[in-house]
Amino acid sequence: MKRPTRRRAAPLAVLLLCALAVTGSARGEDSAEADAEGGSGSRAVYDPWEPMNRAIFAFNEFADRWLIEPIAIGWDTVVPEPVQHGIDHFFQNLSTPRRIANSLLQGNPRQAGSVFGRFLINTTFGLAGFFDPAGDAGFPPADEDFGQTLGVWGVPPGPYLVLPVLGPSSPRDTAGLAVDGLAFTPEVYFIPFYVSYSLTGTNLLNSRSLALETVRAERASAFDFYAAVRSAFIQYRANQVRNRAEDPEEEDEDFYYFDEDDDLLE
Repeated sequence: MKRPTRRRAAPLAVLLLCALAVTGSARGEDSAEADAEGGSGSRAVYDPWEPMNRAIFAFNEFADRWLIEPIAIGWDTVVPEPVQHGIDHFFQNLSTPRRIANSLLQGNPRQAGSVFGRFLINTTFGLAGFFDPAGDAGFPPADEDFGQTLGVWGVPPGPYLVLPVLGPSSPRDTAGLAVDGLAFTPEVYFIPFYVSYSLTGTNLLNSRSLALETVRAERASAFDFYAAVRSAFIQYRANQVRNRAEDPEEEDEDFYYFDEDDDLLE
């Protein structure tokens, strides 16, 4: 499976495209949903809020095309790519408390120790996290969030949901996002709000700049970009949860789907 060029999903279109990058390429609605079901075609994606989701998706796309992308192009022109990757590493390092806390909550102390080791090495030898010597030292990255933790605990994702600005999600992931933002992002309590907003904006802009070519390619290849993003996101999140849970693959994330022959649909 193709790995995403960036490991940390950022708001707006960057989040969408990171999900798409995991699955390799965006395709039409039928083939994308068939891939999400392993080609069985026996179930359909559970998207009861599709009219609302498509409207929000269209808003996000409009905002990205006419606001975020032009600014990101300017950023990409001014900031050299190695510096952009350094900024990306810095924000990954800054998210260490969230990653450690959720690794522990998922019952994985070994991974929590590895994440802490990455933080110590990258903060010291990596110049506050702008470089990643920990990767060469045998400490692989691990991006954990509370939405994944809820999945490991057995909480179903619920229907597919598109959030304004933030992109694809689910009720479970939306709750997880709130917990991560309030409980596992301690720096927001120690820095002024205008600094926090500036950091968030820099991270978004830098992430979008790194994804410029990927976004263009995936948009161009998708017959139905909404359906392709939906399918890719569902696979992406299911794989993240499955890597940390013992449930069989076929039982995972069932609440994203419904049986087409279900009596409830009649």
